Amino acid sequence: MTTYREAGVDIDAGEETVRRIKPLVRETFTPGVLADIGAFGAFFEPDFRRYRHPVLVSSVDGVGTKLKVAFRMNRHDTVGQDLVNHCVNDIAVCGAVPLFFLDYFSTGKLDPEVAEAVVRGFATACRENGCALIGGETAEMPDLYETGEYDLAGTIVGVVEKEQILDGSRVQEGDVLIGLPSTGLHTNGYSLARKVLFAHYGVADRPAGLGGQTVGEALLAVHRSYLQAIRALIEQDLAHAFVHVTGGGIPGNTARVMPEGLTFEVDYAAWERPALFRLIQSLGNVPEEDMRRTFNLGIGLIAVVPAGQVEAAEAVLRARGEAPVQIGRVGRVARPEAVQRS
Repeated sequence: MTTYREAGVDIDAGEETVRRIKPLVRETFTPGVLADIGAFGAFFEPDFRRYRHPVLVSSVDGVGTKLKVAFRMNRHDTVGQDLVNHCVNDIAVCGAVPLFFLDYFSTGKLDPEVAEAVVRGFATACRENGCALIGGETAEMPDLYETGEYDLAGTIVGVVEKEQILDGSRVQEGDVLIGLPSTGLHTNGYSLARKVLFAHYGVADRPAGLGGQTVGEALLAVHRSYLQAIRALIEQDLAHAFVHVTGGGIPGNTARVMPEGLTFEVDYAAWERPALFRLIQSLGNVPEEDMRRTFNLGIGLIAVVPAGQVEAAEAVLRARGEAPVQIGRVGRVARPEAVQRS
């Protein structure tokens, strides 16, 4: 006789995980949530009375190989925050406010304590961003993951007034790029960062220049949310577009909001590059082009602001405790000179 447990799936561990996370999830519930966790589907009743033409905006993402650092550190309460904040930022730059979040947690052997820590991170970030952790899926799949490893994915759903969608169409020549600081690598570039740093250091080592942090602590710094800063500028109509600096770095992501015929220039000397990025580049002899296309380099969000409103935008951001820096400008694509026929 062979049981499901002997095959590698522990139903009791799954039930224990649900018992542990229920109170965490309930703490995130907003008035729109209609059902507790455990149902076959999640129910959410949105209040669209203040919208004329509401449009739902969604995004799905993961944490990537930053999870490998969490495994090494045996710390699991931050990667959930990373995932929620990353997803929230992706829709916030479109002008949306988040409504609810759903997660997917998969592992080879379910450890209820680890799962609880991960979901605690989800719940923390959902509360901070004002959205509900409305549901999710926990999957135990033996033989698919190494012992102690898991993977995460998440989906965010938000809403924006149709006339206020930010898709880059409002960007104009002369607009100024205002950058806001990141809190480390966020959730991109970890394959390169791990290859370089772990060839020289362990997670508990404290290299000079990291402000006393260990390598593991620096790499696990939580991917911050920019929701409040974005909303502050939107409410005063001080931005034409926003850029969430993720995979592809500043050039790859800024290009996503440039209308045809427009381009941008970035002054990479306009801000001090954080020590973690300098350490990665020097230890790995990483080409500058790779650094710019892989990492955020200390700028996690860019607001594309009309030239005449830069001072007002910076004042709004500073009032929220931000440290804005002008990092570039929008220009027009140069046309090749006409070839004169003889």
